Amino acid sequence: MTRKEFLQTLGIGAATIAISNLPGASLVQAAEAATPEKPLPKNTERLAFGLPDQEAKVLRPVTAIVIGAGSRGSVYASYSGQYPKALKIVGVADINAVRREQMAQEYNIAPEHRFSDWSEVFRLPKFADAVIIATPDNLHYKPCMQALAAGYDVLLEKPIAQTAKECTDILHQARKYGRLVGVCHVLRYAPYFRALKRVIDEGRVGDIVSIQHLEPVRFHHMAHSYVRGNWHSSKQTTPIIIAKACHDLDIVRWLLGKPCKRVSAFGSLSFFTRKNEPQGAADRCFDCAAEKQCPFSALKIYIREHRYLYVFDALPKDRAAKDAKIAEYLRTTDYGRCVFRCQNDQCDHYVCNLEFEGADGAAASTASLQVEALTSYGGRKTRIMGTKGDIVGDMQTFTLTDFLTGKKYVWDEDISKLPGYEGHAGGDWGIVKDFVLAVAHQDEKYLSSTIDVSVESHVMGFRAEQARLKSKIVNM
Repeated sequence: MTRKEFLQTLGIGAATIAISNLPGASLVQAAEAATPEKPLPKNTERLAFGLPDQEAKVLRPVTAIVIGAGSRGSVYASYSGQYPKALKIVGVADINAVRREQMAQEYNIAPEHRFSDWSEVFRLPKFADAVIIATPDNLHYKPCMQALAAGYDVLLEKPIAQTAKECTDILHQARKYGRLVGVCHVLRYAPYFRALKRVIDEGRVGDIVSIQHLEPVRFHHMAHSYVRGNWHSSKQTTPIIIAKACHDLDIVRWLLGKPCKRVSAFGSLSFFTRKNEPQGAADRCFDCAAEKQCPFSALKIYIREHRYLYVFDALPKDRAAKDAKIAEYLRTTDYGRCVFRCQNDQCDHYVCNLEFEGADGAAASTASLQVEALTSYGGRKTRIMGTKGDIVGDMQTFTLTDFLTGKKYVWDEDISKLPGYEGHAGGDWGIVKDFVLAVAHQDEKYLSSTIDVSVESHVMGFRAEQARLKSKIVNM
């Protein structure tokens, strides 16, 4: 598997302080310095910023409690395994005993700090610096509010909460108790987006007139997460524009650096419905006559291709035994159901149009965000149109073209050299590093995604859903 294929499989490709922490190599590395593996065309230069140091240098490890020991909680906790002098996991809460004990064993957590319910954490006196909240969407608000009241700083998985009001409640709670909240808009911390932000802030494209941004979900990821999986219901979690694309709304708002004025949106659930089921379909893929011809088959995704196995607990290492255990799960859980017979309501295509304030009396900037389920590829695709140049990127590389000279500048850093690069192109550990620094110094300036900034982009998403449902333009 090539690097490109690997990043596409993953579905991936700080504000000024985060960007300024990038190593200070020269802005541009001449084309003649390109390696034979990466030749550059004539009149093209390479942008060379270097990769960030992922280790937070602190006087003592920041201590944290993980609430939610699933996939995301485990990723953030794993930073402490690589950098134990920066972060120490001292507590865990999860209703799932297998996951709770796995994390407890891995980080040698004391028995009295292992909890089956998140509320049990706050029955004890404060025993850590921070709380990492990585629970399902409907369990972000209450744990976060209690953690702040108890004096903890919080690293909060996105989305912040399920409504705009709950998001602003958390903002007010953080201000009331003087605590830090870092929101896991991890794409901001990926070297790709940091480099993109840097060239924009340096004025290389002039004023941004428009942005086109595509979030290709991938057909199997949509089936797994938003049809069968935890985010199948917009009412129980959040609409897909928040659940999946609040990252992207945040990136667009961050790149433009201007407040959003108004929003419109279109989209629907058009494909994953009963009317589109194949002949011979059944409630479960094991019983379906059309299973072998269905690209969304649970047997294909989980058994034959071994995708998304992190949702299944206690899988054996032996391939045959593992597949037998997966088959048990598929016969009894929603992951084995027909995608055309699930209780899903998430849109499988979504277009969000955004208008932003102009700078110094200039005309308004616009942006369009598309969230598309039916793609074979992942990785965000972005086009930025400015008054001096434009940028085309795909989360692995981007090319900036100068209108005046016609010269092209390419960013294509090899992030495989970066510890933790597998998670959102390095963003997963990047945000933990900055959160550790923010807690250690008690200074939110170390965070690119502070709670007040993140609330705004969430509100953009909630307004977009209002616009879609009411078929109208909604003011921010």
